[in-house]
Amino acid sequence: MKNVKLSQKLTESGLMLALTTILSIFAIAKLPYGGEITFASMVPMMIIAFRYGAGWGSMTGLAYGIIQMLLGLNNLSYATTAAAVVAIILLDYLFAFSSVSIAAAFRKVENQKTALALAAVSASVIRYIFHVISGCTVWAGLSIPTADALVYSMIYNATYMLPETIINVVGAVYLASAIDFRMPTLRPAKQENVPASARVLSAISGFVILGAVASIIAIVFPNLQNPETGEFYIQGVFDANLILVGAIAAAAVVIAAVLLFIRSSVIKKAEE
Repeated sequence: MKNVKLSQKLTESGLMLALTTILSIFAIAKLPYGGEITFASMVPMMIIAFRYGAGWGSMTGLAYGIIQMLLGLNNLSYATTAAAVVAIILLDYLFAFSSVSIAAAFRKVENQKTALALAAVSASVIRYIFHVISGCTVWAGLSIPTADALVYSMIYNATYMLPETIINVVGAVYLASAIDFRMPTLRPAKQENVPASARVLSAISGFVILGAVASIIAIVFPNLQNPETGEFYIQGVFDANLILVGAIAAAAVVIAAVLLFIRSSVIKKAEE
């Protein structure tokens, strides 16, 4: 982005790093052997990469990885060799969280919501791959069974990265619909012929979906840890109150659909 002072880049990056750190600390759910679901903690750093390009995004992404490493420093104590420590630092932190810099690759996508949605999916997939590699190599025999380590690592990491990805995509799309991140100075996104009431309805529907996802995760994830051994087990999903989960999901879909229908009606009425 041209005509942007270094001081502005540093200020924005610092604020986004702080926001990312806060969002990652207050996680929605955590798994027994690492991995957590946050309230779209990757999105602020993706926005920085999207605004300022691959170079700046890589540097801030690296800073993001270092902060996450410091927050999870106790995990290094489980490593049995110096090589394992280095591998954990690189795979689970520096490489995994630097994935947010991929958002820079979507800067030329015309629709900003599509661009940030693709960025959220791509960054999450890349992060997932690094966690899987770490799980089936470094953590095999420690927190992951040596037998079928790859399959176990894929399943284990998917249990938190899938909902994390969904939340990141929803959060990214919501912000992209509200703020124009392509301009040097942040400003509301242009929504021609869209009344203010329609924008409010879109915002509410987004919060409803995001709130439903967070609620479902909070209900399901406590059951993914064996209360007797403390170990992770996927069968715990069926111990959750699935009726409540289904009710929340159905209610959220219905409410969001109604709000979006009303929004469409408001827009059509304004165009008449």
